[in-house]
Amino acid sequence: MSETRFWLIRHALVDENSRAILYGIMDVPLCETTLEAQAPMYAALARRLPRPAVWKVTPLSRTHRTAKAIFNAGYPEVEPGIEPDMIEQSLGEWHGLPHAELPAKLAAPQHPFWPLAGDEKPPGGESMVEVIVRAGAALERMAQYHNGEDVVIVSHGGTIRAAVAYALDVHPDNALHLSIHNLSLTCLERHPEGWRVTCVNELPGY
Repeated sequence: MSETRFWLIRHALVDENSRAILYGIMDVPLCETTLEAQAPMYAALARRLPRPAVWKVTPLSRTHRTAKAIFNAGYPEVEPGIEPDMIEQSLGEWHGLPHAELPAKLAAPQHPFWPLAGDEKPPGGESMVEVIVRAGAALERMAQYHNGEDVVIVSHGGTIRAAVAYALDVHPDNALHLSIHNLSLTCLERHPEGWRVTCVNELPGY
């Protein structure tokens, strides 16, 4: 097994109405104003990302549009594969709930930097513990299939935190303290000896 490098990008900012609710795996639109204003960030990502690389997106349109914006900014366009297991945490019956209404539904205290604690499982949804298992299995599978390659994945904040938690073998609540900004880059390497984290939340152009 050779070194496989993963370049994880959080999708662009979603629209204002979507940010007011728990949207999880809902297919919400991007903020058009921000999409246009952040053109220099897409250009910086286009320069920063490896060439050639395998590209992956999730089933949600916000990851597809983010990848397309990077291609439009100068990265040679490829056809991304869809990786369902890198989708955001499912919030089940709590999808669409205004943020202010969530605390009354929680079984455990709310995490200071995430809507839920790491082991909180919404009705019909999944806990961050489960997201870590899901994302970790996906990364291991891709590391085998794309052995020795660079893999760019446009994903989601919760899933990228989960990927780092898997790589570092840390508790879900600790992983949720990580800041993962929109359009930030997080880099993981799968070596024969194990996982290595080379950067987290790197902002384009910095």
